[in-house]
Amino acid sequence: MSLFLISALRAIVEMLGLCLLGQGVLYLIAGRQRAGNRVYQLFALITAPPRRIVATVLPRSASNLLVGIFTLVIVLILWLGLALLRKFV
Repeated sequence: MSLFLISALRAIVEMLGLCLLGQGVLYLIAGRQRAGNRVYQLFALITAPPRRIVATVLPRSASNLLVGIFTLVIVLILWLGLALLRKFV
């Protein structure tokens, strides 16, 4: 049962990481017109809760780009940690 829960959490974290990466790529490709892009809006909706959590930890002067990068790093560390946990359980 615990192996299933770890795998399910890892899948959710992986999906979140891929959405953050997709949002970053669209940020680079679409530029200022990204706000009108439906896919970017979907990624923004999915990634809003973790970005909000990271934004509360960082100082108020942190830019949105910095919040996104820190969120991606934390998600990557979580994903790797869950992979290690799954291997040793």
